[in-house]
Amino acid sequence: MDAPVTRRPTAGQRALAEALARGEASLGERIERLSTDRYLDDSRHAAEIRGLFGQGPLPLVPSALLPEAAMAVTHDDYGEALIVTRDIDGAPHVLANACRHRGTRLLETDEVVSAKRIACPYHAWTYKVDGRLVGLPRPDTFPGFDKAEHGLQAYPCHESAGLIWFSRDPSEHFEEVDRLAEDFLAIGLDRQKFFRRRTHDVAANWKLVIDAFLESYHVQRLHAGSIAEFFADGIAVADEMGAHQRFAVGRADYAAKIDLDDWPSVRQVMTFTYQLFPNAVLIFSPDYVNLLVVHPTSVDRCRVTNFMTVPREECDGEMRERWERSWRLLDESTFGGEDFRAAALCQQGLAASDTKEMLLGTLEHAITFFHERVDAAVQAAEGA
Repeated sequence: MDAPVTRRPTAGQRALAEALARGEASLGERIERLSTDRYLDDSRHAAEIRGLFGQGPLPLVPSALLPEAAMAVTHDDYGEALIVTRDIDGAPHVLANACRHRGTRLLETDEVVSAKRIACPYHAWTYKVDGRLVGLPRPDTFPGFDKAEHGLQAYPCHESAGLIWFSRDPSEHFEEVDRLAEDFLAIGLDRQKFFRRRTHDVAANWKLVIDAFLESYHVQRLHAGSIAEFFADGIAVADEMGAHQRFAVGRADYAAKIDLDDWPSVRQVMTFTYQLFPNAVLIFSPDYVNLLVVHPTSVDRCRVTNFMTVPREECDGEMRERWERSWRLLDESTFGGEDFRAAALCQQGLAASDTKEMLLGTLEHAITFFHERVDAAVQAAEGA
């Protein structure tokens, strides 16, 4: 069992905790309006795919999904067949799931597998888990062939404080990712064990799912039968970390009574949430974490993968039963039955009406910030 590690909040986390304890709320200055074509227009959707998802950095999976060396898992939701691996030294790689010989898909299962070698099922070309080609039958039939030049296509990737990211941009340096690391280390994302994952097919534009996690205005209404009792109405504080956003929600009356330097106590009464630009949400509950990664499939549909991780040092029977209940509450009820359903209902309403604008109140200003970042990325890509 790993020895416990003492964690302290970062300056930014502490500032949000202090504001929440005072009962403050992060509010916008006025009503904002968003054009609804950003959720409905096919050309706009195509521009977002080019501008946001054609480059990066993009979140892939929590580090805990691949806890040991020589492991691999497929990933298809960014529109390309990928394999995420750890090599024998534990370093991550993102590789094309296509043999360099005839393009055959190498791994078929979506389960995590142990894999010191990856062999093509068609002609048995064999690769190391870092992508290097190490063997092929009848090499004499490929005169002048150099194995060193025919490894699997590799993409830039980066592991930071418990998450694995990738990019299609060969010049990517992942600075935006690393600015999140101090916060994630403070909460212990690097010391998590994988617990569950599930992918939801949601009949909504991908941004409607992200929007749902950028405001607390809906919590007492939409989540009245699930998690509303744990949160005060409209009491949420937020700030920005580059293109990313950081939030803290909870009960101000409870938060005012605790020592804000006692990090475990803070975690018991406050939930920290991060919107990882462009397409993920990371939610730190008191003793587990949910990572939601949203993948567009069309202008009116997306896939949302929910990963749940838990502390490595607390995986006993009693806690496992508690986490099973938490998984069912969040994945089936709160996320699947409420948030994703609400996003789908928004999509239905927008598609079947002549609504040109969406109204956002002062509790929803983080949505405006998110869409401004999306617009800027689209405009930058179109001007490139």
